[in-house]
Amino acid sequence: MIYIKNSNEIKKMRESNRIVALLLKELETMISPGISTQELNEFAEEIIKTEGGEPAFKGYVVPGLLPFPAAICASINSCIVHGIPSSKKILKDGDIIGIDVGVYKNGFYGDAARTYTVGKVSQKARNLLDVTLEALDRGISQARDGARVGDVSYVIGSFAAKKGYFVADNLTGHGVGRELHEEPIVPNIGIKGRGPRLKEGMTIAIEPMINIGTNRVKEVGWEFYVADNTLSAHFEHTILITPQKAEILSVC
Repeated sequence: MIYIKNSNEIKKMRESNRIVALLLKELETMISPGISTQELNEFAEEIIKTEGGEPAFKGYVVPGLLPFPAAICASINSCIVHGIPSSKKILKDGDIIGIDVGVYKNGFYGDAARTYTVGKVSQKARNLLDVTLEALDRGISQARDGARVGDVSYVIGSFAAKKGYFVADNLTGHGVGRELHEEPIVPNIGIKGRGPRLKEGMTIAIEPMINIGTNRVKEVGWEFYVADNTLSAHFEHTILITPQKAEILSVC
């Protein structure tokens, strides 16, 4: 079922997403060569709790896996999403790292992600980040009352393909609100005019995950990797559907 949020519910979602955005901004000061992803996780959980929220990912359950153990997903280089923080995963010069974070507060969720550069990275990595971020922006530009999910999906996937990149298989965006993952599913590849119709008051998370070498992925527990071990980038915003341009909620 697709939920339409009222003004009070949207106000609460703005607050959850404000915390998400604040954290992603504050992480800029932390991400550097020599720091572990566990240190980033501890920093993130402290900020979330200081702001009165709860880490939405910590303890999240899917069938067949142990509960997710951390406040953030920290995905380095060829890890597409759901990277588990660890004191043994130390960032080094030239890495890229995707940080995905969810916050629960006042009965509603916020969700967003960003890929960061670590020190001096290759031009190849910078180009990947630029394309993935632009794919997100283009997807958001299609999201308005009366459009369809396929309009968003088509723009993301076709833009990535035009630039010579690959959308990661079977990894999608989603509705978000009272639950972290709600309907509709928002794929990163699709057909114009197809899929559920977007309506004013819907809140969805759009999140392109773009790979350099192949669309194929391999799963290792929670973590998803590019099958050929090339780089992957991930950007995400939670947005509110309006009659005009979508409102990005995950900003501060």
